[in-house]
Amino acid sequence: MARQSEPEAEPAVSSRTKSSGGAARSSRKPEAVEVTTPRLYVGNLSFDATESDLSELFNGVGQVVNVEVVSHKHTQRSKGFAFVQMQTTEEAKRAVEELHDKAFMGRPLVVSGAKNADQQDGRSAPRVAA
Repeated sequence: MARQSEPEAEPAVSSRTKSSGGAARSSRKPEAVEVTTPRLYVGNLSFDATESDLSELFNGVGQVVNVEVVSHKHTQRSKGFAFVQMQTTEEAKRAVEELHDKAFMGRPLVVSGAKNADQQDGRSAPRVAA
């Protein structure tokens, strides 16, 4: 007797969809970026986190030069990530070691080195011939 093959399972589709067109939106895992500069990426932030909240948190690790919570330009609501500039690269590395995955305002932080402008989207900056 011949066995009937079971129907193939359809791939799972995320319930989150783009607002235009309804196409499935893939979730992205944060990319761990090596700390080579004092500038850090801080993700998975509570939307209520302020620059002073982050400055206070990171000052416990080293000297903070600047904090920038990224906000939507029309609504001014936080996008859930920020950039923190530490005094030195060593302090930035220590901040990643101590604060990555630490609960902050009810969410585990993602702390890693910030990408340089020429590292965005996997493209490298064009070289200029001298």
